[in-house]
Amino acid sequence: MKLDAKLAGFAPIGDEETHTLILGSFPGVASLAATQYYAHPRNQFWRLVGAAIGEDLHALVYDERIARLVAHGIGLWDVLAACEREGSLDTAIRNASPNDFAQFRTRFPKLHKVCFNGKTSGKFAPILSAAGYATLVLPSSSAANAILSFDQKLRIWRDILTTQ
Repeated sequence: MKLDAKLAGFAPIGDEETHTLILGSFPGVASLAATQYYAHPRNQFWRLVGAAIGEDLHALVYDERIARLVAHGIGLWDVLAACEREGSLDTAIRNASPNDFAQFRTRFPKLHKVCFNGKTSGKFAPILSAAGYATLVLPSSSAANAILSFDQKLRIWRDILTTQ
């Protein structure tokens, strides 16, 4: 099976007030096509994070979703800057290059918590924990993660707002 050419991820979203960063693994095909984080209609990200912060983000247009998320001090990024992949599954990722986590302290000076959307991105939790950040590995919001119900995922996603 032929892999796609090296794919490039997105820039981080957040500002100097960002205290919590949610890291995915790498944008899926729908997200890359739309140039939007979590663009696949079956991905539960916007519903989960919206319920956690008490806002119906799913009902908003993308730019408003981002603005509301940032207003709550939450940023978005991925652990991978680039990779080769056929399709959208994390298991298909090859020849990956990680993002430069060292720039967190400059870009997000108030950042204290890093949450990982799924097990693939969660593999980086020990690195960021060792750098002094509180970390939380969340169940993946992907439609491919059907083991847990939305409510089961949400119980854990609500912890993005707790301080550690």
